[in-house]
Amino acid sequence: MTDSIAAPRISVVVPVKNEALNVLPLVEEIERACAPLGPFEVIYVDDGSTDETAETVVTARRTRPWLRLVKHEASCGQSAAVRTGVHAARGHIVVTLDGDGQNDPAFIPQLVAALDNPGTALAAGQRIGRKGTYKRWQSRVANGVRGKILKDGTRDTGCGLKAFRRDVYLRLPYFDALHRFMPALVKREGHAIAHVDVVDRDRHAGKSNYGMFDRLWVGILDLAGVWWLLRRRRRVPVAREIV
Repeated sequence: MTDSIAAPRISVVVPVKNEALNVLPLVEEIERACAPLGPFEVIYVDDGSTDETAETVVTARRTRPWLRLVKHEASCGQSAAVRTGVHAARGHIVVTLDGDGQNDPAFIPQLVAALDNPGTALAAGQRIGRKGTYKRWQSRVANGVRGKILKDGTRDTGCGLKAFRRDVYLRLPYFDALHRFMPALVKREGHAIAHVDVVDRDRHAGKSNYGMFDRLWVGILDLAGVWWLLRRRRRVPVAREIV
């Protein structure tokens, strides 16, 4: 087994649903971006696709021993797919990006480098040049509301491009749409957040498979829940055993 298989430093998690046409172009871009960073693995999480997504990943991994596939029997949503990928990951650093090609893997090295700063546990991509007028308006409203309530200093919580420490993620409370509230919850745990500007691109092919309305209206109850968690946070004792 190669080092990339046995001991990856970085695990790239890609949640996908019906993205067969986007698999190969994105895998090639991820490989170019991660090759200089040391041992890595890429985990595609197929969230109940009904097209040839899984078969395309299986074909691609014949010549890529670092490529893995985990498949949901039924669609459970993007947050669930990310969580599945993080649990399967073997690297202590996890990078996530959307499977439609709009997130450019070329920014992965910058995100990973941002975690070198002491105390930083999350590097969050902040999209510039956002594609899609309606999506841009909806995200601006949603992020504005979240920012005023949670005060996490993040202007674009919905960007799929993130790098974070796996152990920190696993300590966060899990719920649907967790990926949109990670900055506030990571900050709640006492860690620093880094922000990296990234360029938003057009999709390689196909159409969005996760609904637009969850970006604003469905998240209202989640927003209230996260606000409650932040309010209930208390000082964590620093303890040591006396021997």
